[in-house]
Amino acid sequence: MATTSSSSDEAKKKEEGKKKKQALGWIEWLRGWFNLIYEMLFQRIMASHLQNPMPLPPVNDLTCIVTGSTSGIGREIARQLAESGAHVIMAVRNPKAAYELIQKWQNEWSGMGLPLNIEVMELDLLSLDSVVRFANAWNARLGPLHVLINNAGIFSIGEPQKFSKDGYEEHMQVNHLAPALLSVLLLQSLIKGSPSRIVNVNSTIHHVGFVDPEDMNVVCRGRKYTSLVGYSSSKLAQVMFSSVLHKRLPAETGISVLCVSPGIVQTNVARDLPKIVQTGYRLIPYFIFNAQEGSRSSLFAATDPQVSEYCELLKSDDWPVCAFISQDCRPTNPSEEAHNVQTSYEVWEKTLQMIGLPSDAVERLIEGDEVPCRYGAEEGN
Repeated sequence: MATTSSSSDEAKKKEEGKKKKQALGWIEWLRGWFNLIYEMLFQRIMASHLQNPMPLPPVNDLTCIVTGSTSGIGREIARQLAESGAHVIMAVRNPKAAYELIQKWQNEWSGMGLPLNIEVMELDLLSLDSVVRFANAWNARLGPLHVLINNAGIFSIGEPQKFSKDGYEEHMQVNHLAPALLSVLLLQSLIKGSPSRIVNVNSTIHHVGFVDPEDMNVVCRGRKYTSLVGYSSSKLAQVMFSSVLHKRLPAETGISVLCVSPGIVQTNVARDLPKIVQTGYRLIPYFIFNAQEGSRSSLFAATDPQVSEYCELLKSDDWPVCAFISQDCRPTNPSEEAHNVQTSYEVWEKTLQMIGLPSDAVERLIEGDEVPCRYGAEEGN
């Protein structure tokens, strides 16, 4: 009888595997596109109560790392935090451009108060070795980190599929894998800065995303790759990973994990659009936010005193997803697929495997232990 029962269980598992979801259902897909179009058409009305620029609470005691802060939303986030008194670290691929920006900002700020407290550290999200080197350099300071803003991202519209030197699809690596690795490796610094926050700049486009944990690179199982598939799936993966990280961090760590939507924003992504689409993109400025308007949800998530309470409330209620702040700086609900707890845990495990960390990395780092990573080993060479 035991053998029969075992065979029956195996048959059930095989059957479940065959029925495994391969894509969004058409109703989910339509609902996702409705959310996206609705946000584009009405985001300015929904956010009409917000000031621009957004006034910030006192942030003089905050140390903030902002990735991708030489252009677009990231540049506005870094500048406004610095002008409000925060110590800002611009984590960027092009340090020269960052230093030029800082010089410009310091000149403009001259006579308005103390010099801006900004520094630059090199970080290339297309290299997981670079992420580990950055984290090691920061952690070696033994100082607190209060806010990590994972802002850097790519959306190579219309481009063919590309892979990083680490072997991962570029959207997935830059938008999800590298920020995930950075967030985990900086946990001990974030604990020192408690109460602290990890703010992931996400996108409403995650509503049309689908993640297959067994095919994060979108190379098999008959799935056709497009830049939209790459981008939307990377953003959904980020929400799923953030939701599990949110649950894995005990309340006593004092770390809040949340995602934000900046809205539909006029940024450098337009440079990858076809010429005719670029023209249309510029013809509808009323609907599309500028970078300063797009920075408001991230700044709100990074500084509002009630955000930490909201995140803890979700954790105590055992809500299946992390906090998600919309472009109008109000809590909103991620996509229906983001609520798929089983897939979220599969994405969590697969992500840790891909970024070279053991499955118990978070728990060990919380305990103060050192955790080996497959990347960054050549640093000592």
